[in-house]
Amino acid sequence: MCGIAGWIDFQLDLERELPALHAMTETMICRGPDAGGTWVSRCAALGHRRLAVIDLEGGVQPMVVETPDGTVAMTYSGEAYNFAELRDELRRRGHEFRTTSDTEVVLRGYLEWGLELADHLNGMYAFGIWDGRVDRLVLVRDRLGIKPLYYHPTEHGVLFGSEAKVLLAHPSVAPVVDTDGFRELFGFVKEPGRSVWAGMHEVKPGTMVTVDRSGLREHVYWRLEVAEHRDDTETTVRRVRELLEDSVAKQLVADVPQCVLLSGGLDSSALTALAGRKMATWGERARTFTVDFEQPEAFRPDDWRGSQDAPFARAVVEHVGTEHHNIVLDHQELANPEVRRATVTARDLPFGFGEADNSLYLLFKAIRQHSTVALSGESADEIFGGYPWFHLPAVQEVEMFPWVTASGLVPKSHPTKLIDPDLLLRTLDVPGYWAQRYADTVAQLPVIPGESAHEQRMRRFCYVHLTSLLGQLLDRKDRMSMAVGLEVRVPICDHRLVEYVFNTPWAMKTFDGREKSLLRAAVADVLPQSVLERRKALYPNTQELRYVAELQRQVGELLSGDHQAVEFFDRTALTGAAHNAAEAVSRDEREAFERVLDLAVWLDLYRPTIKLS
Repeated sequence: MCGIAGWIDFQLDLERELPALHAMTETMICRGPDAGGTWVSRCAALGHRRLAVIDLEGGVQPMVVETPDGTVAMTYSGEAYNFAELRDELRRRGHEFRTTSDTEVVLRGYLEWGLELADHLNGMYAFGIWDGRVDRLVLVRDRLGIKPLYYHPTEHGVLFGSEAKVLLAHPSVAPVVDTDGFRELFGFVKEPGRSVWAGMHEVKPGTMVTVDRSGLREHVYWRLEVAEHRDDTETTVRRVRELLEDSVAKQLVADVPQCVLLSGGLDSSALTALAGRKMATWGERARTFTVDFEQPEAFRPDDWRGSQDAPFARAVVEHVGTEHHNIVLDHQELANPEVRRATVTARDLPFGFGEADNSLYLLFKAIRQHSTVALSGESADEIFGGYPWFHLPAVQEVEMFPWVTASGLVPKSHPTKLIDPDLLLRTLDVPGYWAQRYADTVAQLPVIPGESAHEQRMRRFCYVHLTSLLGQLLDRKDRMSMAVGLEVRVPICDHRLVEYVFNTPWAMKTFDGREKSLLRAAVADVLPQSVLERRKALYPNTQELRYVAELQRQVGELLSGDHQAVEFFDRTALTGAAHNAAEAVSRDEREAFERVLDLAVWLDLYRPTIKLS
């Protein structure tokens, strides 16, 4: 896994602009701690930071091929999991290889297939190819948007990079956030392709952007398509298992130590079992990691987390026989301002998932001491229908993003609580923004003739999760992991599995009367019964009151210092919450503490110019 940067300009001589390219590339040392490189021609400048995972000696970048018609150069981030098969095919077509890296396979694949390259790839990737034969830049992002990729058009070309900070390091890009950007920040709903930074865009998932002297064009090479599902339940379960096993096997290919993130939930336990079985055929033992918190005996179940992870994780460890590590985090680590600074810097944004980001960052930091690659069960809830609100009629009946609706019903919480209501309702019109974004999203989904109203509704339910919520979660996992140089792979995001399960009827997705019926049935033979019967629990958080008290203290300092961040919140409500007893602090108030502290760090780090109209 790596970080990429680039600058295309059809007027300037970029061979004289190396300092700017170096500044952009060096922002990504965390993403690529093993090596860095640049390549420059008159019109194109490419930068790269490398985390070596496959072919540690040979995969140096940017990678360049000289052809009779000109130079083709690439800066690449990610993994093409089917690179071995593609390499065999390309060899049959006459290509010769100097390395065993997947990077060279992707570059040679472009020489063979041109703009149809992405159709041949299975993996997570974001890359830029400069084709000197026709003076054209090609930017490609994977189908689900697992790897990030940003670009900023300029007067005579474009800037691009793995993260917003890459582009903000260029002297021509100012850190400006306008009203549309603030809606993204405070609306807690991500629009694919949009960046909060004015003038900056994301390459959308499943999309290719080309830039040449005639301008910039966007081409969608993959999207979720609606199709009739013809397999019966037994066949469907068998096919899900086959796709899972194949995806896990492909994603276990690496030349560095790897592991599995194990929560004791169905998703991560399934990956652990399948990875353990595969690695056993190689004579190896799988390594697993679970996050836990101090004073587990004080755990109190709630609507989102009905049980602790550790007992279920132990059951899987004993069942599969993994080499297990339990990472215990204390309240002082979680509340450490330097940890918050690291997570906000990794996101380039003020609002994420609060304490969950901090704990994930600390978990990944601990894992990185043992492994370079980790497998994660991310996306199973979106694909198989795992969240509690998937099964609540009161949420199903509302034409709105389900997680927005659900957060107001269970347990009477909402992400916008304690934020200045005038900002939310008048300046930003967040409810109107939500309604428009939802309408725009579901309008992209075709309807199958003859499908029942309920089936159509649940198909929309699944679609908005896969096209709106999943992107936020994948981005979070990428940012927190790459901040410590850890590559996290997500086998359940294999596009073949996503396509197949998306088109199974809702009745089949819930055929046993529970959430994630297809996944549970597909792995029933490899997991302990206790894990198969466990109810869905969201990512854990600490229930240590000393953590809440420390948040209150830090928020109190912001309030007493009149920090700019406080201006965007209901100051009276925030002040009252900061002075309550820690045990009386509500979930709304605790989340507001996290957000105001994150916002304060972001304002101090990036010093954005805020333009609200």
